[in-house]
Amino acid sequence: MKNNASNRRGLIAGGNWIIDQVKLIDVYPQREQLGNILGQSEGTGGSPYNLLVDLAKMGAPFPLQGAGLVGKDILGKRILDDCRKHKIDAKFISETAKAPTSYTDVMTEKENGRRTFFHLRGANALWDASDLNFSRVKARIFHLGYLLLLDAMDAPDTKYGTKAARLLASAQAAGIKTSVDVVSEDSDRFAKIVSPALKHVDYCILNEIEAGKTTGFKVRTADGKLDTVALRHAAGTLLQQGVRELVVIHFPEGGFARTRQGDDFWQPSLKLPPKFIAGTAGAGDAFCAGVLFGLHEAWDLQRCLFNGVCVAAASLSDPTCTNGVKPLPVCLSLAKKFGIRPPLEKPY
Repeated sequence: MKNNASNRRGLIAGGNWIIDQVKLIDVYPQREQLGNILGQSEGTGGSPYNLLVDLAKMGAPFPLQGAGLVGKDILGKRILDDCRKHKIDAKFISETAKAPTSYTDVMTEKENGRRTFFHLRGANALWDASDLNFSRVKARIFHLGYLLLLDAMDAPDTKYGTKAARLLASAQAAGIKTSVDVVSEDSDRFAKIVSPALKHVDYCILNEIEAGKTTGFKVRTADGKLDTVALRHAAGTLLQQGVRELVVIHFPEGGFARTRQGDDFWQPSLKLPPKFIAGTAGAGDAFCAGVLFGLHEAWDLQRCLFNGVCVAAASLSDPTCTNGVKPLPVCLSLAKKFGIRPPLEKPY
């Protein structure tokens, strides 16, 4: 039976479940040379994993649920145990013996903080959401990420264009609001894989690079400055491509939202001192979590964006994707502590 999103409660997030294995190294070696590992740690990785843990850490007052595929191995058990720890319902996270749990080796150079990634797609590549029955899901919002990094979901579908688009359409048919995120990659696959999904998306939340790649707009000038006119055009194009309600684009300088009605909202990011920033990994997912928190609670869009930049700022305080996120009042207090950047361009 179809239920209106307003009668529902909670957020379910599906897609990439990854363990980040972070190694601090003295130097990134040339081929056939040696680099020393000075220390190592583990953290969360992947859109649903980061998003749900962030929401749990913020103290989200609604149910959290995960969907995806992990291997029957130590890392898979770690993910499922972590879900239990954060009270994330994992009944739609399946285990497989056909592939290991996905992980990323993150090589971080001690002197300059530069990171190099070695990623194993593993079980994520096999996830086809065949066991995800939306008639059994009571959540208000379904978030799917990352498009372009889910092989089975990125595969072609004769009716919908991609399997991901079919999945999003089935969620909407059940009365669930849909949200997507995209992985940043240097390729020409955006139009082929991302565009079909947009017709079945209520909230499209992505960064300025991904927005530019999907729509063909250059959202930064040659000297690296944000082109706010191109950014508005990119948001408008995403709505023209089918996004039903809202496009949100985030970037280091802040966030921007455009509604289906054509209303624009700008929110500058916080003025963080350089020493506060320990790492940028997961900041985009933290912003997304902050915005979806507000959308679920029916806050006005300006408040949703402010929430997003504050949670992203908290995330920046730790090199892992989620350890920096704190209870929401603590995240929001950073704005008072550090202040907010000067206003971005006002909408027309």
